[in-house]
Amino acid sequence: MRILITGGAGFIGSNLARAALVEPAVKEVTVLDDLSVGLRDNLTRLDVEVVEGSILDPAALDAAMAGREAVVHLAALPSVPRSLRDPVASHHANATGTLLVLEAARRHDVAHLLVASSSSVYGMNPTLPKTELTWTRPMSPYAASKLATEAYALAHQASFGLPTLALRFFNVYGPGQRHDHAYAAVIPRFVHAALRGEPALVHGDGTQSRDFTYVGTVCAVILDALRRRVHHPHPVNLAFGARASLLEVLDDLAGLLGRRVDREHAPPRPGDVAHSLADTATLQALFPGISPVDRRDGLRATVEWMARRLAVEPVASR
Repeated sequence: MRILITGGAGFIGSNLARAALVEPAVKEVTVLDDLSVGLRDNLTRLDVEVVEGSILDPAALDAAMAGREAVVHLAALPSVPRSLRDPVASHHANATGTLLVLEAARRHDVAHLLVASSSSVYGMNPTLPKTELTWTRPMSPYAASKLATEAYALAHQASFGLPTLALRFFNVYGPGQRHDHAYAAVIPRFVHAALRGEPALVHGDGTQSRDFTYVGTVCAVILDALRRRVHHPHPVNLAFGARASLLEVLDDLAGLLGRRVDREHAPPRPGDVAHSLADTATLQALFPGISPVDRRDGLRATVEWMARRLAVEPVASR
């Protein structure tokens, strides 16, 4: 199987490319990335074809997609705060970009296409756990653009017979996730601060909770979907019902490091939801062989990866 990963130089994409290269069913991996978010260094020493270009450029899409049997569409402008600052850019990258990817897939007779949506689409819906058929109410332009992402993918399945799988990612974390930009996710920011002995910045009181999902587990689900050409008429939550508060994550880090991690609190951020927890019934039915990496094991791997980058001593005790 020859696959294309859009956004393959990013955090999830580069982890997926690395995992795909040791997957027997995958023969070739192509990455399409404009490097606006991802880094070419993430693909160093990986035997992948890299097409540098934007999903908003049909010519770049055609060059990358020619001869590919499956596409994993991860390219996006992530982050709720980023979308609040520039809603139009988020819409172009995430909604229009997805439509262009889908149309390119139709031009090239792609047999299978996966798209990355987000748990943020649930937004104002307070029900826990979040089930795929419950109502959605995005609270940010980013969330709205991700709702459009999955809607276009499922519409192409219904309208044109393109087998698609829309996966709603829930707070993915792990090695390779950057801490050093304005829109960094919470776990790499916490880990970086903890390793440097600095206070971890917590927006709100820290009781807000997320269904954190280790990147290796996400890659395992995607590769299994590619291997078996799994598609579905509805979105599918990609999380395992393992919710933790931000304060619990900080406590986990303190346990790994053998010392307290100080906290510095700031006002809550606009557009952030209070709690997120996935209903896992659909995921477990489609992927019964996948077991999630435990949060503490995932945090340990993340801490050790970042410690190597910072050249500091990572974990005090095991």
